This record gives sequence, C-alpha cells and structure tokens, in this order.
Amino acid sequence: MMSAGASNGSGPCGACKFLRRKCVKGCIFAPYFDPDQGTAHFAAVHKVFGASNASKLLLRIPAPKRPDAVVTLSYEALARVRDPVYGCVGHIFALQQQ
Repeated sequence: MMSAGASNGSGPCGACKFLRRKCVKGCIFAPYFDPDQGTAHFAAVHKVFGASNASKLLLRIPAPKRPDAVVTLSYEALARVRDPVYGCVGHIFALQQQ
C-alpha cells in the first residue's frame, strides 16, 4: 500500500489514477496508494468517505501517524463496502462468536 507515487516519476498514484487527474508532487495520497493495489483501496475510501474528506483527515494527522491512518481508513472502507450495514463491526461480532 505504500509507494512513492508521483515523487519517483512512475506515473499517478492509485488515488489520482482512480480520480483521473494528474498526480502532483505534493499529492497527499501518493505515499499511501500505489498505482496497482492502491487504486482498489482508494476506490473504497472514496466511496465511503469521499476524497476530499479523506485528504482533510490526512492533512490533520501528523505525518508519522498517517500510514496507520490510511491502513485504518482502507480497512474500514473495504469492510463497509462488503457489509454496508455493519461494516467492520460485523467482522468483530463474527470473531467474538468463535
């Protein structure tokens, strides 16, 4: 999920690729959404939270904590896409029933 994105000249990051926009040097999503797997993860984040809300959230979090925040956002968004009613709580309930 981590990549250098636009900073290494390898093309747009997964977020910019999904949004079909040019990935600028200071793209907030580039370090966290690679062009391959990051596109699917960002699609879920965008669907659940919105790109603007996700970028505002990341900008408010200190840089050392952003990778954990992105992992959490992606996990919760993917869980919400899989289970629109319960999201990640459905997975927690299933684990508690074991």
